[in-house]
Formats: sequence, C-alpha cells, structure tokens
Amino acid sequence: MIKTKQIVFTAPCVAELLDAECHAPKSDEVTVELEYSAISSGTEKANLIGLRNGTQVSEDAEPSYPRTVGYSAAGKVIAVGEGVSDIAVGERVIVFWGKHKKHITMKRKHIVKIPNGVSCAEASMALIATFPLGAIRKTHLEIGESALVMGLGILGIFAVQELKAAGAYPIIAADPVAERREFASKMGADFVLDPSEEDFAKQVCALTEGGVNVCIEVTGLGIGLIQALECMKKMGRVALLGCTRSSKFEIDYYGKVHGRGITLIGAHTMARPKLESSSGLWTDEDDIRAVLKLILGGRLNFKDMICEIRSPNEAFEVYKRLANEKNFPIGVLFDWGRI
Repeated sequence: MIKTKQIVFTAPCVAELLDAECHAPKSDEVTVELEYSAISSGTEKANLIGLRNGTQVSEDAEPSYPRTVGYSAAGKVIAVGEGVSDIAVGERVIVFWGKHKKHITMKRKHIVKIPNGVSCAEASMALIATFPLGAIRKTHLEIGESALVMGLGILGIFAVQELKAAGAYPIIAADPVAERREFASKMGADFVLDPSEEDFAKQVCALTEGGVNVCIEVTGLGIGLIQALECMKKMGRVALLGCTRSSKFEIDYYGKVHGRGITLIGAHTMARPKLESSSGLWTDEDDIRAVLKLILGGRLNFKDMICEIRSPNEAFEVYKRLANEKNFPIGVLFDWGRI
C-alpha cells in the first residue's frame, strides 16, 4: 500500500488535497505515479457545485459529497501486476478514467503507452480530446461540410481542431465570451460568433449557404440546443456532447426537428463501444491512439491548449476560480511533482 494524495470535493465549492492510499497492483493491473492530470472543466464544475451527477440520477436529487473527479492523466509506471507483460516499469503512459491522485492503480485496459514526441503534459489531455472526436465520428461528417461548435470550453476548442483535421469547412465557433472566441480563432475556427447577438442564427446561415450540416453542441444548456437548431441546414445532424443536466426547457420539435429532418445524436462519451471499434463508433482506447497520432502528425495542437499548470496544493484556489470565473482557462493541468 502506498501513501499518496488525492483531490476531493468535500462539500459544494470546496476542493481539498487529502491523504489517500493506493493499493499494490493485482493481476492485470498497473500502478502509475502521475506527472500531470487535466481538468475537464464542464464535468468538474458540475460536480464541484453540486449539479446532477449521472444520467440515472434525478436532477432534483440533493447533491451528495464527497466526490472525486479527474479522469484524464499521464505519468510513469512504477509497478505492474501478474499477467502484465507489455508494459514495463519506467514507461510513460496515459491513465484514462482514473482520478486526480498522485499514485493510482488501474486495470491494464485503462493504460495507453505514450509515444516518443508527445510530452506527458500533452498526453494528460488525450482522453478529454476523445469526447468531441467521438461526437464528430457519430455525425459521419463528410469533407467539405460546414460545422458549428456551440460552446468554447476545452471540449469545444478540441472540437474545432478535430473538425478541421476531419475536413469540415467552414467551421464556426460560438461563445458569448470574447476571449474564448479569440482562442478558437487561433486554434483553427474559420469564423467566430457571439450567440447572444440577436441575429446570430442569420449570421450562421449567411456563412453556410442556408445553415450548417453538422453541429457539436457543447454548452449543455437548453438555449444552446435551441439556438443550434435554428442554425441547421435541412437534414443536418446535431451531436449532443455537452451534458444537459437540466430538462427545464422546451423545444419546438415539430418545427425545428421533425419537419426539417434534423438528426439529434446522443454523444455522451459513455455512449460508445467498450471492446471493439466500428464505423463512427470507436472505443476510448482507439480514439486515444488516434489523438496521439494526430498530435505527432501536427494535425492537433495540444501545446497551445495548456494555459496553466498548477500544484495540487492549490486545488482549493483553482476550483474556486472554476466555480466563479466566466473565462476559466481552457487547459489547466495539475503537476503532481509539485506536492
């Protein structure tokens, strides 16, 4: 048993770095000492402030604590269990579906080797980058089709990059925060728009010959989906990537969806195959490997996505900002060597 440290949400809007334990690897397990873990701001903010925590949980349920998060990380292997022969102590690996925890033991299936040419800092964000990639795959985007990204947090910015790599044009990125629109432009968006402007849908339609083919909806807000539907071309596809934790909104399905042949696609990252990839439906592991190849090939820019690197000792202050700032930095990593 290893004595270690872990970030825990102990109450609404309270994050603490607490003592924890990490068990030695059993059969088919790997123990990793993390170098970096990445904040997935939408999910972690929802858990931090006590919003609905799971699709099978009532949105009116009283939030329960403690909660632990942090599912995308990277580090070095320090021990392997019986039956693990393809990973050695000292190798750099991605840990996916783990926690913000300095030492962590995971099943072998949740470990992917990091190739030379990709840093641990970059690799720590790889799982997060697969969320919009999975959503794009589900839309079956064709080269030259237009695309709209609603919401420009970390998932939205990754979506912009991945849509560009997939051949979408034009790519329109929408967010009410000017700094995020500026960042999206830097990361490959062809046009950036403010969805709070009165003529937003008209602007989108003017840029896309009457409406977009594909939308990646990342806001998780009812108004975001409603606005997206107003921007769609007939027979367009909307991937619902952002977690819509509240159902308290209404959609004119007859006018906005049914009559125009719009496809609404459930694109939560858990709605993907676990064992074998197929067209438009890839596993976590296969999408992580695809992301790593795209980094190596210069198709995805992870280096500029890293906006801040903080010590886990600063967890309380970092998460206080996440709860309160409208423009929380896009890519924020915890450096586990700094505790």
